Amino acid sequence: MLTSPRSIATDSRPAYRPFRVAVSRVTPLTGHFTRVTFTGPDLDTFGTLGLDQRINLVFPLDGVGLSDCGWDEPQPLPDGHWYSRWRALPNEVRNPLRVYTVRAVRPEVRELDVDFVVHGDGPAARWLAAASEGDELVVIGPDALSDKSQIGSDWHPGAARNLLLVGDATAAPAIAAILESLPPERAAHAIIEIPDAADRLELRHSARVTVDWVSRDGAHPGARLLPAVQHWIEERSDVVGSTLADAPQTVVDATDPDAVLWDVPQAPTGAALYAWIAGEAGAITSIRRHLVRDVGIDRGQVAFMGYWRLGRSG
Repeated sequence: MLTSPRSIATDSRPAYRPFRVAVSRVTPLTGHFTRVTFTGPDLDTFGTLGLDQRINLVFPLDGVGLSDCGWDEPQPLPDGHWYSRWRALPNEVRNPLRVYTVRAVRPEVRELDVDFVVHGDGPAARWLAAASEGDELVVIGPDALSDKSQIGSDWHPGAARNLLLVGDATAAPAIAAILESLPPERAAHAIIEIPDAADRLELRHSARVTVDWVSRDGAHPGARLLPAVQHWIEERSDVVGSTLADAPQTVVDATDPDAVLWDVPQAPTGAALYAWIAGEAGAITSIRRHLVRDVGIDRGQVAFMGYWRLGRSG
C-alpha cells in the first residue's frame, strides 16, 4: 500500500525548508493589496498550520537571479545547511530575505497564496511591481515531513474569553487568516489600519467577530491604531477591568534601533483578554506600552510583533 509523503514525519528534519516556486497568478485585491499564488513541485509537503504562520521569501537580485544555496540539492534540505550557505555569500550576491504570512496553502494542488501590501521601495516592493506568471523565487516554509512543522505561529490565546487583534496593513493577512480560523463560539475584535477606505478586504468569519477598518488617509503607518485601541478600551471596560495585573508593570523600550521587537507569551489559563498586536515597530511598541503600563493589562496577555520599521526598506 502506498503511503502519503505527508504522513511520514521525522524529528531529524528542520521545521522549515526551502521550496523553489514560480508565480502562477497575480491577483490585485485592492489598490494596496495584491495576492500572489505560487506553485512548485514540492508544495505537496508544505505545512498547513495556518493562522499567522511565518515564512520567508527569498527574492532574486537584478543581474544575479537566485544565488545557489543548495535550494535543489537533496542534502541541504533535511540538514538545514542552506542557511549557512546563504549567510556566507558576499553581500552583492546574497538574496534579500523578507518575512511574510501564509494566507492559504493547497497542498493537494501544490499552490500557496501570499498577500502583499504595497509599501516602501525595497526589494520586495520592486519585485512585486514587475511580478508575472513564471517568475521564480524561493519560499522558506514549514516542512510537513518534519514533526516540528507546527511551529512558526505566534497566536497563543489559550482559553482567553475575549480576543483583540491589532495591526497595520502588513499584519492584515495574518489577522484575516486568524479570524477565519476561529470557531463560532470565540469572541474577537480586530482593528486593522489600511492605507485607504477602499482597501477593506472581504473576510469570512463568525458572527462573534467584529472588525474595525481604520483608514490611514496619508498619516504615518500605525498612527491611527493607538487612538482606535484607546476607544475600544473605553467601550469595553467590562472586559478590560478583569484583565488588570496584580501590581504595576514596567515596559522597557528597546534602545537599539535594530533590536527585534517580538514577545509572544501564552495567555494564562482563564485569562479574560488576549491581545495580539503586529505591524510597524514603533506603532506596536506604543500600543503595548499603553495596554501594559497605562491601562495595567497583564503583560502575559499581550503578544506583540514588530514586522517592519518605518524608514527601512521592505
